[in-house]
Amino acid sequence: MLQHLRHAEIMRRVRLSGATSVRDLASQLGVSPSTIRRDLEVLDRDGTLRRVRGGALAGVDADADRPFAEVAAVDEQDKEAVAARAARLVADGDVVLLDIGTTTMRLARRLRGRRVTVVTSSLAVLDVLRADPEVELLLLGGMVRRPYHSLIGVLTEAALSQVVADRVFLGASGVRPDGQLVDTTLAEVPLKRAMIAAAGQVVLLVDRHKFPGTGALRVCGPEDIDVIVTNEGADATTLRNCAAAGAEVVLT
Repeated sequence: MLQHLRHAEIMRRVRLSGATSVRDLASQLGVSPSTIRRDLEVLDRDGTLRRVRGGALAGVDADADRPFAEVAAVDEQDKEAVAARAARLVADGDVVLLDIGTTTMRLARRLRGRRVTVVTSSLAVLDVLRADPEVELLLLGGMVRRPYHSLIGVLTEAALSQVVADRVFLGASGVRPDGQLVDTTLAEVPLKRAMIAAAGQVVLLVDRHKFPGTGALRVCGPEDIDVIVTNEGADATTLRNCAAAGAEVVLT
């Protein structure tokens, strides 16, 4: 089994059970315990799970009980400005990946009537675009995460492996002062990484309040981001570190 498939299966089993042992994983996946230990070290280092003696524990999903509508109502004007600017980066004929989140939902509204292809795991984006005859809409499969209107899991990750997009519009819980992109939601981190891998250009959509931001789970480094769209007033040091790593910073 390829490493990325093995990691996805490890995470699936940890999410289902909450905890698992090295011995059980080795037996279930048909590999040696030493291979599983190395896998768990990588996943722990990335913040995807928590490595403990003899096995691993699922991390805490900090956003699991926070309703989507509650998140959408926070910093609305800043999010709207970011979405409006991001829409100008989309050309007719583009294939775009839209991450979950309230800002990407606002971007979807601004893509109505455009001759573009939108690929997403966001049910909020589906609601915005489902009736639009101009937009070709591809919904990734997976398990429904109801509180945040999204699809997650190994089926979503597997579908993303078949996607080739011009650009992805990515959300996040925050950007640390050194430029590391972080998130609070365990189930979304591997999907964000898969979206990054599937796109020719990575565009980060985050309002100014997320610079610097917090989150226990690392998504990627600043060198993996091509463009950052945010508001005037975002933390200058954080933005400078992102720009030094090669990201173009676009302020609204």
